[in-house]
Amino acid sequence: MVVHSVYFWLKSDLGSAEEQKFWTMVRALLTIKSVKHGWVGKPAETEDRPIIDKSYSCALVLAFDDMAGHDFYQVDPVHDEFRTGCHTFWSKIQIYDATC
Repeated sequence: MVVHSVYFWLKSDLGSAEEQKFWTMVRALLTIKSVKHGWVGKPAETEDRPIIDKSYSCALVLAFDDMAGHDFYQVDPVHDEFRTGCHTFWSKIQIYDATC
């Protein structure tokens, strides 16, 4: 299994239409055929601790059966449309991939 975790820091000056477009399009990534499990969310209201980073705007966590599923996701038209349509909305993106 491959777990693909993506964290987005959205720009603070996004308009409501841009923000709505981002959330709609990031959720559409969950529909890509090779995604076995997927979650989209904002930082949880957990207790503040020095080791917790709540500075991001959106977390996207996807699970694939294998690297082939991950690779399929990377070239899927829905993923391409998200990158093309939303890349100007974030100031930072951080990705962590893990095999399980």
